[in-house]
Amino acid sequence: MLSDSQIIWRLILAAVLSGLVGFEREIHGRAAGFRTHILVCVGAALITMVSMYMADIYQGIAQADPGRIAASIVTGVGFLGAGTILRFRASVRGLTTAASLWTAAGIGMATGCGFFLGAMFATVIVLVCLLFFSYLEWKVIRKDWYRTLSAQTTGGSSVLAEIRKVLSDYRVEIRDLEIIKPERGEGVLLEMDLKLLTDKYDDQIVSDIMRLKGVKQAGWK
Repeated sequence: MLSDSQIIWRLILAAVLSGLVGFEREIHGRAAGFRTHILVCVGAALITMVSMYMADIYQGIAQADPGRIAASIVTGVGFLGAGTILRFRASVRGLTTAASLWTAAGIGMATGCGFFLGAMFATVIVLVCLLFFSYLEWKVIRKDWYRTLSAQTTGGSSVLAEIRKVLSDYRVEIRDLEIIKPERGEGVLLEMDLKLLTDKYDDQIVSDIMRLKGVKQAGWK
C-alpha cells in the first residue's frame, strides 16, 4: 500500500513533468496546451495508482490485474489525441500535440507506478524533441515548406493569373485555393495553400505580389 506522502509526491511529479511539456505546446498556441497535458498526465498517474490499489486490496480474495485498467489509458488518450488533429484544407495540423498528449499519459503511468527514472528521462527526451528537433526538421531535414498566402484583391481572373505567374517564377505549387467574397465592399480575398521548395524567398514573393495591379494587401498566414 502506498503511503499518503507517496501518493501526493507522485501526483505532484506527474503535474510538474507534464506541465513542462504542456508549456511548450502552450507557447506555440496549440489547443491542447499547459492545462490539458497536466490533466492527462495526473489522471493517468491516478488511474495507475488506482489499479495498483485495487490489486492490493483484492489480493487473495479475487484475481485483479493491475495492468488491465492502465492499458485502457492508452486507448482512451488515443481518442483524446485524435480530437487535436485537424485537417485544414491541404494540410494536417495537431499530430505533434496528439503525440505529446499520448506520451504525457505514458509519463503519468510511469509516475503512478513509481517508475520515476523512466518518467523523468522520457520528459527530457520529449522536451528536446519539441524544442530542438523542430529546428533540425525545418532547417536540415525538411525539403518542402507548406504555407498559406492571403491576398486581398479587386477581383477578376486577370489578377489571379498574375499572382499565379509570380508564384510560378519562384517554382511555388498551389495546393489549394479558396476565394472568399466579402459581405460588404468590392473585391475578393484569395487564400492559397502553397508548397515551396525553400523559405528563402518569402518576403520577395509577398513583395512581388503587392506590386501587382489590383492587389490591395498580401501576406502569409
